[in-house]
Amino acid sequence: MVSRVIPVESFDLVIFGGTGDLARRKILPALFRRFCAGQMEDGARIIGAARSEHTTAEYRRFVAEAIAEFNAGRSCETGTLDAFLDSISFVQIDAMGDTGWSELAGLMQPDRVRAFYFSVGPSLFGPLAERLHQHGMADSDTRIVVEKPFGRDLDSARALNVTLAQHFDESQIYRIDHYLGKETVQNLMAVRFGNMLFEPLWNSQYVDHIQITVAETVGVGGRGEYYDKSGAMRDMVQNHLMQLLCLIAMEPPAKFDPDAVRDEKLKVIRALDAVRAEDIVRGQYLAEAEKPGYLEHVDDQTSRTESFIALKLGISNWRWAGTPFYLRTGKRLRARTSEIAVVFKETPHSIFEDDGGRHRNILTIRLQPNEGMDLGVTIKEPGPGGMRLIDVPLDMTFADALGPDGEDVPDAYERLIMDVVRGNQTLFMRGDEVEAAWAWTDPLIAAWEARGDRPQAYESGSSGPEDALMLMHRDGRRWREIRP
Repeated sequence: MVSRVIPVESFDLVIFGGTGDLARRKILPALFRRFCAGQMEDGARIIGAARSEHTTAEYRRFVAEAIAEFNAGRSCETGTLDAFLDSISFVQIDAMGDTGWSELAGLMQPDRVRAFYFSVGPSLFGPLAERLHQHGMADSDTRIVVEKPFGRDLDSARALNVTLAQHFDESQIYRIDHYLGKETVQNLMAVRFGNMLFEPLWNSQYVDHIQITVAETVGVGGRGEYYDKSGAMRDMVQNHLMQLLCLIAMEPPAKFDPDAVRDEKLKVIRALDAVRAEDIVRGQYLAEAEKPGYLEHVDDQTSRTESFIALKLGISNWRWAGTPFYLRTGKRLRARTSEIAVVFKETPHSIFEDDGGRHRNILTIRLQPNEGMDLGVTIKEPGPGGMRLIDVPLDMTFADALGPDGEDVPDAYERLIMDVVRGNQTLFMRGDEVEAAWAWTDPLIAAWEARGDRPQAYESGSSGPEDALMLMHRDGRRWREIRP
């Protein structure tokens, strides 16, 4: 199967924080892969901007090393790297001062899309936006990309929105959540709204419950200082898991249009119920062999920040009233996996007298690893001797179903950066959506802080705290096993 690649118009992309970890691991390799795919027209330029001193030649070597490290196993024609590096420039710049801004402005070309990627801390969003205007680099074709964390509570998110709105229209601001760029996440919308099979069943009448799991095997590592101020709730639930929840639960938009899609997502967030204290489980991973535990990683034995959280929540609308959603995410768990499981109700009556089992249809959307979907169906076990029923998956692993192209599924950043250039905001968060998510999250955090709750310890390499298992067991349900 040959994928159709549509080139985008020529553009100037400036990466503030161009020597940082995100640029090295994700942004620059993603741009190179799009260049290899023929999606970047001649004349497109990438400009790294950072406080560090580099010549353009030195920065090109940095880019080449990043591509060699993080583009392993990806094919590209001989000589393509040199052509890509020819499009790279570098400017030393001071976000809080005047150094480098005149030089950067001098590199901008008229009559083309300009995109500025703020791969920096939120405290620099305002100064960068202000200086882009001061130096005449912001016009109607200018777009800015901002990374999470977009605030750490409702007040700070509102303040950031106000700051950016002083310099750019909402249509120019791209709040990126890389989960929305994953091929499987977009296929979730295709499966829901492109197939008559599922949409009539996508409601509380037929769905028993929905599970969303994002598990990591790594600890907080060198991010201890940052992470201990955020925790799993702020770092993962408020953004990544919230976005997955919205795509699962939202009503069909009138059309696949940025504001139509985001309007429906916003309705889901505003319909979320408050979560009871007994429906929240928080945890911290323990040390394992020579690996430090969470408290050692953050160097604070009194820390009450969670590295794991599980929640049971409800949505008060006609489609989902009475259907529980179970969310969990954590570090140092048994396997690295992200999946959504839509668990349908059992048949109301079994006509097979010899069948004593419980059979459910489960649609599983695997975000990582092995991106794909499978639908569990009940069939007769082959062989004589009666009507014995077994559950089997109808599997669509992208690498298998899509042939050679499925083995090279584009990275989320590849799609999202190209969408910025195209001016397509469908897969980006809107300001009111971010604020609504914080408005739901803040009271939960405030409540457990007021109670002085301590996270429960859990073994590294496990599925999390025991109480997280009980969160579902008391409802007569079970978490799906965390496995690669």
